[in-house]
Amino acid sequence: MKLIVLSDIHLTVEGRPIIGINPSERLDLALAHAGRHHPDAARYVLLGDLAHLGQNRAYRALAGRMNALGKPFTPMLGNHDNRENFRKAFPTAPDDGAGFVQSHLDTATDRLIFLDTLHPEATPHHSGQLCAARLGWLERALNGAGGRRISVFMHHPPFAVGFPGMDAIALANPADFWAIAKGKIAHLFCGHVHRTISGHTHGAGFSIFKSPAHQMPMDMTSADSAISVAEPGAYGIILLNDDAIIAHSEDFTLNLASESDPASA
Repeated sequence: MKLIVLSDIHLTVEGRPIIGINPSERLDLALAHAGRHHPDAARYVLLGDLAHLGQNRAYRALAGRMNALGKPFTPMLGNHDNRENFRKAFPTAPDDGAGFVQSHLDTATDRLIFLDTLHPEATPHHSGQLCAARLGWLERALNGAGGRRISVFMHHPPFAVGFPGMDAIALANPADFWAIAKGKIAHLFCGHVHRTISGHTHGAGFSIFKSPAHQMPMDMTSADSAISVAEPGAYGIILLNDDAIIAHSEDFTLNLASESDPASA
């Protein structure tokens, strides 16, 4: 099974740029690139921060693009999102029964769990949180996997990655998450940080994906979580094989020139 992951799209209205990058143009390039190179993808996962300012028009534009693909997709929420406005544009998006955008997807061998970490009242601002209702839902989803290998998708990482600014606004209650999930999950997929990061924590592998638009600089000293650089845009490719979980990062903006000019390859 192949999944395409688009994390931190940060869609704006009227082409408003972020550090000189137009997120709408980048999304179109990413979708076109993935469509050409990965027509066998079974599903697209939108890993939160879909709209930069949570605006209705941005969500409507995103819904139009995703519906036009003709592929199943799972939209998720991040700290820049607005749950109410999102619901207006995605009325059939997953609902866990308590109003949160949470769901799970089963294959013969795997259970994929998609969490909603958006919590506007979380401290500090822009950090994520899993309330008691969401934690209870997660526990039931983990316990109901029926022996399947479990991967969890969530916008906010429940661990520090070494960037002080981003670590300050990660999941605010990681201990609550790991008290339920430790020893039960094979892999964790996150966004939020705008960098390609991988590793192992609490007995699980993890992968963090870059944005199609702007990226976090490799700055392990700054306490500023809002600094961005115009590095190449990327999307993720996940392969769920019988004996492995593989995560790739495709810097699609680097490859556009060589595709348009075969002689440069």
